[in-house]
Amino acid sequence: MGKYPSPLIRYENASPLPTGVNPKGESLTNDIQKDEQGKPVLSKAYDEFMDPIDKKNNGFDFHIYYMQNAPDEMEYGRKLHERIRREFPEMRIFRFWERPVGPHPIPMFEVDTFTPHMTGTLFSWLVVNRGPCSVLIHPNTGDSYRDHTELVTWMGRPWPLNTGVLNRQ
Repeated sequence: MGKYPSPLIRYENASPLPTGVNPKGESLTNDIQKDEQGKPVLSKAYDEFMDPIDKKNNGFDFHIYYMQNAPDEMEYGRKLHERIRREFPEMRIFRFWERPVGPHPIPMFEVDTFTPHMTGTLFSWLVVNRGPCSVLIHPNTGDSYRDHTELVTWMGRPWPLNTGVLNRQ
């Protein structure tokens, strides 16, 4: 399968999944594990980042982009920066840049998340509140180049990065 590890690592010898569907016939049934009290046992991925994501520091970076030559977009970005600082003070929020920095081709500010819960919350919040801004989202795995190229996700317009400044592992 090439350079990608199988997504079924640790499940190679698992029993087959059920093939039934829910009563409406719209979704598949799953065998949900239960604990001693009968509560569903959820995936650990809800509470902790899975390998290879860094568990010692921030797991994800969100880079919010705005064009410096579009005054309305720059102003929206500035207001979005303030709103995120007010809404999510527990997250690490970096300064508002008015020029490109690092591998980023236009100005941006960065927000770091430390748990899967924080990551999902900021992701869903930005889907509806990012306005004209683009958002580059990447995990931190220790391979900066791969994080910014292969493992990256975009909201809005993607921008080409200056990958020459990124460390390859």
